[in-house]
Amino acid sequence: MEQSAVRTSGARVRLRNLSKSYGAVVAVDGLTLDVPAGTFVSLLGPSGSGKTTTLNLIAGFLTPDAGDILIDERSVADVPPHRRNIGMVFQSYSLFPHMTVADNVGFPLRMRAKLSRDESRKRIAEMLALVQLSHLKARYPRQLSGGQQQRVAMARALVSRPRLLLMDEPLGALDKKLREQMQAEIRNIHRSVGTTVVYVTHDQSEALTMSDLVVVMHRARIAQIGTPRALYEAPANAFVADFLGDSNLIPATIVKTAERECAVRIGNRAVIAAPPAPFAAAAGDRAFLFVRPEDMTLQPASSVQPQDRSGLVGTVKELSFHGDVFKLSIAVGDDVLKAKVAREQCGSFEVGRQVVISWTPNAARLLPATSDGASSSESGMR
Repeated sequence: MEQSAVRTSGARVRLRNLSKSYGAVVAVDGLTLDVPAGTFVSLLGPSGSGKTTTLNLIAGFLTPDAGDILIDERSVADVPPHRRNIGMVFQSYSLFPHMTVADNVGFPLRMRAKLSRDESRKRIAEMLALVQLSHLKARYPRQLSGGQQQRVAMARALVSRPRLLLMDEPLGALDKKLREQMQAEIRNIHRSVGTTVVYVTHDQSEALTMSDLVVVMHRARIAQIGTPRALYEAPANAFVADFLGDSNLIPATIVKTAERECAVRIGNRAVIAAPPAPFAAAAGDRAFLFVRPEDMTLQPASSVQPQDRSGLVGTVKELSFHGDVFKLSIAVGDDVLKAKVAREQCGSFEVGRQVVISWTPNAARLLPATSDGASSSESGMR
């Protein structure tokens, strides 16, 4: 089947000062967001951050208390869900157990589209081919694996060729290996059909792997928006840094600021060099020095002469095996830092041994001292 047979153009989605409350509980607080046409955008955040409420507002299952929702510059805040031409995939899949795979996929055509029987059959066949389930069209949901059921739900959501597809944690019920396989399949389907996707997840690796843009949500607001790599390498605040993967957030005091370099003091230890602060900062201000564990370089302290030690000296407290890497917890004064080393390097480190920790200047980043980086109106690339 040629991709052009099922390809559609994606819709542009704009949320403007969107708010939703349940009594005294604010679920979405003045959220402004632009979703470019044809992009795969993930709403990422912990439970209660507002991501699912935002998705349900876009779908029309909830009515906003304030603000507007525009799809291709048309306000849909007061348009019922069935008139928004939006596809939806739920975590539970919501397949009809008494219908075959083909009938499940074709159900939206009976409800929405005015197609002849032959046209409907052709559309269903296209969707089943897209998700590679043509050979299972006569089976019932109970006869399918979790991954196959998920693909049926995808086909059903896409069969009416919506310009916007909403997905609410659709892989949450799958095991790790199958989840990773389905991530790749969903991404390939997105490339094939070209529709805009808004995807809700609390899984950081899922969002980083699948998305063109990631919207990190915190306390009903947007903490930061950006490409997966930009968010991972240059988080705007401590919450984003800590939520996206393992991180070291070392409390520090700024000693000196300059255009190309800062100097910070970590605890009561010596002053060390740091990159320029990407926020307004002055000598005496508190901050976090952020370094990813995989950017740490470790050397046994016994192999480095005291006069040659340019990094921090700490003691290994924990050592754990994670397949491709070992993870270490290292006590440096009152702080505990995390590091990752390759398997072949781990023989040099043992619990109780002293190590010298260093990193390259571009691997570190200064972040504001506050851990709450939520913003009500951030909507641009970072």
